[in-house]
Amino acid sequence: MTDDRFEVATEVLDHVVELRPVGEIDIATVAAFRAALWAAPARPVVRVDLSGVRLLSAAGVRTLAAAHLRVRARGGELVLVDPAPVVARVLRVTGLHRVVPVRESGPARALLTCAAA
Repeated sequence: MTDDRFEVATEVLDHVVELRPVGEIDIATVAAFRAALWAAPARPVVRVDLSGVRLLSAAGVRTLAAAHLRVRARGGELVLVDPAPVVARVLRVTGLHRVVPVRESGPARALLTCAAA
């Protein structure tokens, strides 16, 4: 069934790398999500478009928190974009939204100001 598939598309630009996971991020898929995050080349902004994520489990939250620390250690910023309402609620309930910026979509270039600030 195609609804059960999990995929992560990655686009690399000069100053931004964007990951677009689609599906559910849970214990069964978190390893693939983590691998995509860790494989992303160093850029000032790592943008994770969460619009295609239907579910974000505790394992996914831990992975995003670890990715935030990893990206920050390299001098960059992790930014979460367009979470679905259920995912946005998980980010709020866990407090991750206070640690990792959550934004509405816009041109990737607009996010560069986040890294420069």
